[in-house]
Amino acid sequence: MLFTKGHGTGNDFVILPDPDGALDLTPALVAALCDRRRGLGADGVLRVVRSAKHPDGADFADDAEWFMDYWNADGSSAEMCGNGVRVFTRYLLTRGLATAGPEGLPVATRAGVVRAVVSDSLISVHMTTPRVYAASIATIGPLTMPGVAVDCGNPHLVTGLHDGVDLATLDLTVAPGHDTGLFPDGVNVEFTIPGDPVTGADLHVHMRVYERGSAETLSCGSGALAVGAVALRDAGLATGMVAVDVPGGRLLVTADEHGRWFLAGPAVLVATGEIDVAALS
Repeated sequence: MLFTKGHGTGNDFVILPDPDGALDLTPALVAALCDRRRGLGADGVLRVVRSAKHPDGADFADDAEWFMDYWNADGSSAEMCGNGVRVFTRYLLTRGLATAGPEGLPVATRAGVVRAVVSDSLISVHMTTPRVYAASIATIGPLTMPGVAVDCGNPHLVTGLHDGVDLATLDLTVAPGHDTGLFPDGVNVEFTIPGDPVTGADLHVHMRVYERGSAETLSCGSGALAVGAVALRDAGLATGMVAVDVPGGRLLVTADEHGRWFLAGPAVLVATGEIDVAALS
């Protein structure tokens, strides 16, 4: 099986070319590929398949040739991945499978069609408009922290830490508790603290994230989008740029005057090869 390995601010993926949807991709195979000791190791799998050849992408085939079939590391599928879209776009362009037009490159996801724009080393994606919609809480051991639910095409719970709670030492080795009534299919939980001013950005936030299906990751693009939406709302701003620092680097979230939301950051391909599927345990 051919593969490429890539990452966006340390959020890493195994990319599988499967343009005609012929690959028998199962949850067990995905989990084996993502195993960091017995497989290739990754936070998730991106299958590159034509929209018309995948049942979840067929409805978008008129608008986007390519469908990003995204799977979490535990073998569950997900609606959307902001870093994944940028890495997926880098793969399409590098392999000559697509070109970006003046309005960007359309990519179909389970959350709908997004558009990616390439500028120097960064890829900026016109994302689904985030919807901040409900107060909630997250728990870690004895800690209970207030947060807010955000729909970015996938579910997020953005939690600002209290004074005295250290973001760097927060224990994310286990999944944070959440309201299963509000999030019946699980949720990505972001923990944040404000940062010092950053040149060119209106706001600056530090973030760590526990992703459903993947545990803590070095970065989460849609999570950064959710964090940016909450930060702008709390600051009383309808537009602006938020620099979101994650353990793997920096992402930029922008809300423009036309009501559009963009996620920008690096996307890097690091290796290409062939894996012996029979050797995976």
